[in-house]
Amino acid sequence: MANIDMHTHSTASDGVNSPAQNVRLAAEKGLGGLAVTDHDTVSGVSEALSEAASHSNFLCIPGIEISTLDNGQDIHVLGYFIDHENAEFLSKLEELRIVRNKRNEKIVNNLQELGISITMEEVTAKRKSSSGNIGRPHIAEVLMEKGIISSLREAFDKYLGKGKLAYAITERISPADGVNIILDAGGVPVLAHPGLYDQDELIPQLKEHGLAGLEVYHSDHSAEQEVHYRNLAERYQLIPTGGSDYHGIRNGKVFHGDLGNRYSDLITVEKLKSLSKKYR
Repeated sequence: MANIDMHTHSTASDGVNSPAQNVRLAAEKGLGGLAVTDHDTVSGVSEALSEAASHSNFLCIPGIEISTLDNGQDIHVLGYFIDHENAEFLSKLEELRIVRNKRNEKIVNNLQELGISITMEEVTAKRKSSSGNIGRPHIAEVLMEKGIISSLREAFDKYLGKGKLAYAITERISPADGVNIILDAGGVPVLAHPGLYDQDELIPQLKEHGLAGLEVYHSDHSAEQEVHYRNLAERYQLIPTGGSDYHGIRNGKVFHGDLGNRYSDLITVEKLKSLSKKYR
């Protein structure tokens, strides 16, 4: 049965590879498909769909990963089988992009106050696409180039992760709002990597708002966490999904996980698709 990586990033946000490159790499690895889930943007979806059409029996799922905030904690909501050309949806994403940029500026300012020489211009230059969203991995790249840290993981552990030296938050939409935005775009909302939040109480709350799935299998989940979230998915009648959270290779290292190291099977994907207003 075909394995489908349900969580991948491209140059449309903070990934290293173009959407087409990710599709080609997935096909080379023998995967049956992937979902394009860039942060707060769908600008890479059309390119990925076009490339996928040239590979036989390869499924490309139009998706997104929406950034939200709950009690000072970043919460990400994945959306699958969305209408990526919906005008109202695209307008809402532009609002999220503005908030994301404000957060990036705050982080850079915090780094400057720590005595680190860094500018937004340097960070922006790290984008692989002129239309791509900027994220913390771009900031980490600049820090690595300057020799301040030696790896992406160190950048997050010391400066960019929650509660670390340069961490910053801005007012963002709630997880429930993220779920609703995905539903309004005809998509299927799934809570991303719940093991990174330590806020399991969110799961039944979001279920009431229309959450359809839970990302049980993720590169940063331990085996124990995967068992735990599989049980919670069963308890709350949510579809368990899996994805690598692939961002590509920076400085010789893969951030989160390699493409295809976590995945969903075709039966799971068909369950998700059946809930989409556009693709069912």
